[in-house]
Amino acid sequence: MLTLEQKQEEIVQEFAIFDDWMEKYEYIIDLGKDTPLIDPSKKTDDRLIEGCQSKVWLDCKVQDGKMKFSADSDAIITKGIIGLLIRVLDNESPATVAKADLHFINDIGLQEHLSITRSNGLVSMIKKMKMNALLAINN
Repeated sequence: MLTLEQKQEEIVQEFAIFDDWMEKYEYIIDLGKDTPLIDPSKKTDDRLIEGCQSKVWLDCKVQDGKMKFSADSDAIITKGIIGLLIRVLDNESPATVAKADLHFINDIGLQEHLSITRSNGLVSMIKKMKMNALLAINN
């Protein structure tokens, strides 16, 4: 199993293949198709991430000491973005998720190529995932 750092480096290398941001956006959309989908019964208001332009639902549980995330969004680009975050943070301990430095976001230039509202949504997604980890640590 890859470490958090190895998962981030893998993403950075994948994005380095593409020459322009249109190709990178298409790749993010493709990645969204692999996002572990949230159970439809869990698409509830308490799982909606506030601050996102689109609707994004995130579910999280701790299983065998590891965080397990699933999500969905009504926007394909947002689904890809949450999919990237899940790819990095899924199967990590709550402590690792809570303190994770998600440098791959800057390394691939994602945040600077998003609209302000999508960028704010990205920050909200990270905050929600880390808050879930903190709750898991304190329970």
